[in-house]
Amino acid sequence: MSGFNLLHLVTKSQPVALKACGLPSGTCRSKKTWPVTFPKEELRKRLTPEQYHVTQEKGTESAFAGEYAHSKEEGTYTCIVCGTPLFTSDKKFDSGSGWPSFFDLIKKESITLTDDFSYGMHRVETTCSQCGAHLGHLFDDGPRPTGKRYCINSASLGFQPKDAAAAASAGAVAGEAPASSKSEL
Repeated sequence: MSGFNLLHLVTKSQPVALKACGLPSGTCRSKKTWPVTFPKEELRKRLTPEQYHVTQEKGTESAFAGEYAHSKEEGTYTCIVCGTPLFTSDKKFDSGSGWPSFFDLIKKESITLTDDFSYGMHRVETTCSQCGAHLGHLFDDGPRPTGKRYCINSASLGFQPKDAAAAASAGAVAGEAPASSKSEL
């Protein structure tokens, strides 16, 4: 059975016109411009090959193999491309899927949702609303109170530990200058 026929059976609605794309996953970026952009050459130098594949080519890392799949450390998860804060560790849960899963965002505006009809099924793709980096997908099988599961590739995430964030903000609030290796006499 073709992907089109399967999609038609699942949706039980009028046929959906799917368009071919150059991306390996078969999905298309619906938004062409983002508030923050980076040259492809810079991203290829700055990101690992897997991070580039996941964020720029809508790839997927292997289940249970990502850096943050089993992480229990407290802190903030950010977009690996632009640094936008996306999730906090207190909203992370073990979904058993093999990818980091979160039931809520720091801010709803931090992620853009797009219909994804790749692989003959309908999913909701999540991308960073600032730079357009592919993050993963959103499902409606998460825990209460939201019922949402943001299934996110570790390769698309950066992490700022809670202690490091608290120390940085405390120093900035107190107006402390960074420690110097020179001592004054």
